[in-house]
Amino acid sequence: MKNKTVKIQELGYKDYQETWDFQEEIFQEVLAIKSKNRKENTETETPNHFLFVEHPHVYTLGKSGDMSNLLLNEKQLEEKGATFYKINRGGDITYHGPGQIVGYPILDLENFFTDIHKYLRLLEETIILTLAEYGLKAERSDGETGVWLDVGTPFARKICAMGVRASRWVTMHGFALNVNANLGYFDNIIPCGIKGKAVTSLNVELGRTEVDLNEVKQKIVKHFAQLFEAEIKNEEVLT
Repeated sequence: MKNKTVKIQELGYKDYQETWDFQEEIFQEVLAIKSKNRKENTETETPNHFLFVEHPHVYTLGKSGDMSNLLLNEKQLEEKGATFYKINRGGDITYHGPGQIVGYPILDLENFFTDIHKYLRLLEETIILTLAEYGLKAERSDGETGVWLDVGTPFARKICAMGVRASRWVTMHGFALNVNANLGYFDNIIPCGIKGKAVTSLNVELGRTEVDLNEVKQKIVKHFAQLFEAEIKNEEVLT
């Protein structure tokens, strides 16, 4: 029997390293259950988690990323009140900060489907459907993971970055959706290593000062549950 229950956890405003350590802890726990099942021929259910968090200003570089895509030195980072980490997800460099919804699904894909490509496409679709509720036509861009607006035009701009890690079908890391993000911080990097492409935020696209983060999270969870055919536990933490 596959466990399709996903526990939603709202971590609030939390340091990047602390959150990464917490992710790793859950990730290793799930791998340990899978390893024990295999060795002892048991069928203990593996849990699925979905963490929501908002980080202080931070730049993260994926394992295949190019350090030259960070345009600040250590002193300049400090002046910006930002930190920097090399991490173990796929993808290049990105920014996280206040006003951004960061989602970290830690799923055992063997509970759902064993296809990383499908996993990424469904994460993108979750964001695309969420943005459609705000009247935005978001899309994928060929060869560029994430969610974009006005693809194929000179005005193409990225609104959601994605980068994941998977081992034995267990996922970690995830997506970062700009909702009320300070876009000026993206000027200090070549986002995702893609030159000449702009970034945007939901509040900018809607012409609002601020968009309610909890409202957006509720929409994300709704579409995620439908696409992954998941049962959501602790959804009340988002209200």
